[in-house]
Amino acid sequence: MQQGRHFLQIPGPSPVPDRVLRAMDMPVIDHRSAQFAELGRAVLDGSQKIFQTSGPVVIFPSSGTGAWEAAIVNTLSPGDKVLMVETGHFATLWRQMAGRWGIDVDFLPGDWRRGADPAVIEERLARDTSHALKAVMVVHNETSTGATSRIGEIRAAMDRVGHPALLMVDTISSLGSVEYRHDEWKVDVSVSCSQKGFMLPPGLGFNAISDKARAAAKTSKMPRSYWDWEEMLKPNANGFFPYTPATNLLYGLREAIAMLLEEGLDKVFARHQRLAAATRAAVNHWGLEVLCQEPKDFSPVLTAVLMPPGHDADQFRKVVLDNFNMSLGSGLSKVAGKVFRIGHLGECNELTLLAALTGVEMGLSVAGIPYRAGGVDAAMKYLEQRPQGNSPAHLKVVGS
Repeated sequence: MQQGRHFLQIPGPSPVPDRVLRAMDMPVIDHRSAQFAELGRAVLDGSQKIFQTSGPVVIFPSSGTGAWEAAIVNTLSPGDKVLMVETGHFATLWRQMAGRWGIDVDFLPGDWRRGADPAVIEERLARDTSHALKAVMVVHNETSTGATSRIGEIRAAMDRVGHPALLMVDTISSLGSVEYRHDEWKVDVSVSCSQKGFMLPPGLGFNAISDKARAAAKTSKMPRSYWDWEEMLKPNANGFFPYTPATNLLYGLREAIAMLLEEGLDKVFARHQRLAAATRAAVNHWGLEVLCQEPKDFSPVLTAVLMPPGHDADQFRKVVLDNFNMSLGSGLSKVAGKVFRIGHLGECNELTLLAALTGVEMGLSVAGIPYRAGGVDAAMKYLEQRPQGNSPAHLKVVGS
């Protein structure tokens, strides 16, 4: 029997803070009451602050996959052509879903070791002089690889060529952890969910939507009922939902939003950047390789680590779980058995991270994997550099 608390260091679901757990420990109330309307308005307004938008945010009782589907069926029609980028496992899943809905996907190939390249997207859009492409669909933070795409630069690339395509972004593992500006970057649909940066259990899906996206929904030929934005937005105006909502998750969401805003989003983003850099310092010292090869794309949410040749990542993860009661993220599809993933998102601080890195270093020793001791000390030395203000930019950049 394991003693002590379990360390959940996967890149989502992330650990649920005590404050959020206590907030959810409430009786279910009448979801047609004035008391519920107050809760509904609070979470709808608060979600706008996290997405950094003045436009509507739709909250579905769903997974992030449901929020993906909502983005597709509200804006596109069968036969529409879209541009997507192969950044990893989740970009591939989004492509597969689009294909099931009859969407023609132009899938830019990638090596799973960096984010989407704005220059490549710009070149492809420049060639689309007939504007056949109806949307550009990008995963902001690719959870399978630890690479983040530069959405602001992608929007700038779209603007330079004057392409009218919708910009649709998966923020499932980035929202609330990585800088994200829905309005400023002119994103049309931002897709997210509850169990990552929002620090909640799974069960809520989000779409932040622009006026341009709502206009596209008026001409979309996709069938939809449960996922229909307008059917949600009508009762949302008064704090209600068209069907039974996940009331207790909404209690938790209200508390999670309060926690993020109390810390301040800029400080939340800087904390994640700092913990990620400390993790990479440890990985580099161990003599292992970070999967992401582009420093500009290093993820603040997780670090994916390549195993040395001849060693299986899943066997290593089992050693760590059996010996130290800690869960690390597995490699997915193309990188299954080749990488393990260290999550450092949500309610994570210096001590939490150092404990997790200690578990990894002890696991390397127990599993007989060649490494250089002292990775935890390297991370500690990085963290001893005290942050100044809200930005970690003055700290030494730690590469792969």
